[in-house]
Amino acid sequence: MLKIEQVSLPIKYTDNDILNQICKVLKTTRENIKQFEFLKLSVDARKKPNLKYVASLAVELRNGEENFGNLKFVKKSYALKYKKKNTGKNIVVVGFGPSGMFASLALARMGVKPLVIEQGKMVDERAKDVEGFWKTRKLNVFSNVQFGEGGAGTFSDGKLNTNLNNDYCKSVIEELHYFGAPKEITYKNKPHIGSDKLKQVVKNIREEIKQLGGKFLFSTKLVDIKILAGQVNAVEVINVETNQKQIIKADKLLLCVGHSARDVFSLLKTKEVCLKQKPFAMGVRIEQKQSDINLAQYGSEKIDGLGNADYKLVEHLPNGRAIFTFCMCPGGEIVASSSGEGEVVTNGMSLFARDKENANSAVLVNINPEDFDSDDVLAGVEYQEKYERLAFKLAGENFNAPAESVGSFVYGKNVKSDITPSYRPQLTFTKIEKCLPNLVSESLKIGLPLLNKKMKGFAKDENLLVAIESRSSCPLTIVRDENFESNIKGLYPVGEGAGYAGGIVSSAQDGIKVAESIYENL
Repeated sequence: MLKIEQVSLPIKYTDNDILNQICKVLKTTRENIKQFEFLKLSVDARKKPNLKYVASLAVELRNGEENFGNLKFVKKSYALKYKKKNTGKNIVVVGFGPSGMFASLALARMGVKPLVIEQGKMVDERAKDVEGFWKTRKLNVFSNVQFGEGGAGTFSDGKLNTNLNNDYCKSVIEELHYFGAPKEITYKNKPHIGSDKLKQVVKNIREEIKQLGGKFLFSTKLVDIKILAGQVNAVEVINVETNQKQIIKADKLLLCVGHSARDVFSLLKTKEVCLKQKPFAMGVRIEQKQSDINLAQYGSEKIDGLGNADYKLVEHLPNGRAIFTFCMCPGGEIVASSSGEGEVVTNGMSLFARDKENANSAVLVNINPEDFDSDDVLAGVEYQEKYERLAFKLAGENFNAPAESVGSFVYGKNVKSDITPSYRPQLTFTKIEKCLPNLVSESLKIGLPLLNKKMKGFAKDENLLVAIESRSSCPLTIVRDENFESNIKGLYPVGEGAGYAGGIVSSAQDGIKVAESIYENL
């Protein structure tokens, strides 16, 4: 196949447009084009509102490919394929978010039959618990936006953006498509799956692992790790629905817990597992009218054939802090994401269509370990928890979220927002700085106007600020060596909850790497 780049296409392109461009670039006829496929597709918005796509294409000709040696392209598969090994080892995976899913999938393809332990429910039942919480304020602390099959990313935008660009990440994308994600994730510049489609992908991965001999214990919580002579020996778990406990033999234990597994972090501290503090970020969600974002990014409130616009903004402040957007959800909603009683946590979520009225994003300020005022390895966790509880109390102690207009928060104006809030259960309008660290409030007040200069309408007075966004990443690291093993032999910290990833793709690829390390030493 031949690879051609910088192919210009109209926003509402057809196959006819693509074929015309291929013929133009390769100076060939349509009859000579056997097939083509996208390798990359990006929006060019430099001449707003006259937008276009820029594509890279792989093209197979019937004749004459030998004349284009400089354009040769060899298609490679990045699917997870391994020579199977027979082993009697007991491999236990705790957590079935992205890192746990892909570690388990890789292990299963290797011939290892992992046992997956997940304190939450399977994704369909979990979705019912989440929807019930949003409607009735009754939280299931084991099955919610943070905990359950698929991990926290299941109730997000399903973004697949990553700063990494390696074969592992390409494997993740290829496997997600194989398990049911739309084909466009393999070539779009900013791919996403959407919370609705991601649920089916998660189920399909689970079923493949089961067919390969893996086993699952849902609604089953890790409560203890048995260590013998510095080596993992077994785990103790409890069924959270029946309260029945059991001891399970474990030669290798992969900790694929998310960034909210605070009970696990406390357990690891008592077991003298090496932990260390890590920087993280905290702030609010900002909610805007999607039409304002489209106007700023595209030069039009809506362009037929093109989805809603996104953004990514950052500013380094005079006070030495950075303010930045994170987990931007076009056409999405702000969701209640608490995992414990007495706390308010927010996040953003979009469906695949991204077609709702509002846009939202986290607006975060960096928090450093010296801000914790403690050397305790769990000080960052306690820092998060302190302000989540303040948000819960400030909003009425009923899982409402504290909210304020940008104009009121930044300038003290009496500005009423014209945004129809998406957050459920409800918002409580109040002074949100009462539930934020001073360093965060001060940085937001300095930074929001600066970000608004970068993108007009981002932080206009009428937009909403909803508190608190505190779980963007883990505030600690579970230390591991070059073989991905902790100071306890057989204990492997994996993914975002271990401090080694941030998002679906980076977490998933970390799971694959750890599985491969174990495979090499089986």
